[in-house]
Amino acid sequence: MTERQANILQAIVEQYAEVAVPVGSVLLAKTFGVSSATIRAEMARLEDMGYVEHPYTSAGRVPTDKGYRYYVNAVTEQAAIPHESLDGSTKIDRNARAIDVRVRSAGKAAQTIKTAVDSLVDITHNLSIATIGDQLYMSGISHLFSQPEFADGTAVHEVAKLIDNLEPWLQEASPNEPLSVYIGAENPIGKASGCSLIISKFRSPYSDRSYIGVVGPTRQSYKQVMGLVRHAGQLLEKVL
Repeated sequence: MTERQANILQAIVEQYAEVAVPVGSVLLAKTFGVSSATIRAEMARLEDMGYVEHPYTSAGRVPTDKGYRYYVNAVTEQAAIPHESLDGSTKIDRNARAIDVRVRSAGKAAQTIKTAVDSLVDITHNLSIATIGDQLYMSGISHLFSQPEFADGTAVHEVAKLIDNLEPWLQEASPNEPLSVYIGAENPIGKASGCSLIISKFRSPYSDRSYIGVVGPTRQSYKQVMGLVRHAGQLLEKVL
């Protein structure tokens, strides 16, 4: 993939996350300062390589699971949100700061975890979960099913299967990465759900297998959500 194709793919992923409609060449031509014909040619090459697809009802393109995976791999190193340095010279993301304020003032451990979960729901508009040993905290199902991808109900069964089996799978599989991202068909359960799972593992005095994360449509702002999930895990590890 050329640098321009990578940049166009990034733009498609980010624009589609924002507007929820296929991204056309006219919009991207303005962004990149080239002709629509040039963008259409590059989009066709990306489609040939399997990174985007062409919905039959639209002239625009949307990312495939492969396209999202390429994007996620490219932004993983940028997903960590910096904390303020001692002299205050490094600013923290305002959404992460909001989570900080709410979680640090929550009080008891159970309320702290619930507050972290609710905060991720409020900011990402996804379903959020946390598991501490055998305890499951979950919020935001209505947010998840309000996403346009699930308006016709065709994927609801697969999404429900993913939700029902998520906690047992986490207990069994115990992902070890500080941040794990499972996109669409990469999900170990609910492969046809059209969802992505972004999960952070953290240490707690209550369990050596503690997780917090979100379940949302594959169309989402990965860079922001990955950073916030990782931040929430680091914060819970510190506060608990």
